[in-house]
Amino acid sequence: MILVDWQLLDRISRGHIRIDPYDPKYVQPNSLDIRLGNHFVWYKPGVSMIDPYNQESITAEVEETHADSFILNPGQFILAETLERIELPDNIVATIEGKSSIARLGVTLHQTGGWIDAGFRGTITLEMANVNSRPVKVYAGMPIGQLVFYTTERAEKPYGIKGDAKYLDQRQATLSRYHANRNW
Repeated sequence: MILVDWQLLDRISRGHIRIDPYDPKYVQPNSLDIRLGNHFVWYKPGVSMIDPYNQESITAEVEETHADSFILNPGQFILAETLERIELPDNIVATIEGKSSIARLGVTLHQTGGWIDAGFRGTITLEMANVNSRPVKVYAGMPIGQLVFYTTERAEKPYGIKGDAKYLDQRQATLSRYHANRNW
């Protein structure tokens, strides 16, 4: 079941869902608007291959900045952080969705990493890209997306205690940690 506005307000006020910083004006009928943080990470243009099982290739040729705004060029892919840090209990999951007004500028918010497990806590890393033919400027603090919350049965091993939670308590735009997975 998707939580609606009054349910979100109730669960946040009781500390069942934690949002920091929290402003009730960002609660929508079926979601919570989230804002863009000020940390941006991107890969320098080049030809060196990224191997998901090789940490050095994931972290090589990366640039980052903390800034009040960022110009996202056509075709550019960046990682960014949410301003909000969230904490979910063991029976609520969330998805992150882009805002229609931002999508109409050609900015995508996530590529495939839109799922947030029960028990997650931290900021959310956004996988942003500009599919427009023109640059788009984004600003730290601007509403950039929305979280949709779903109730579930209680997870036996929520994200925070399952043992291999690679992104638990992340505080900035975080590069892939796929290399920490077991090889198949």
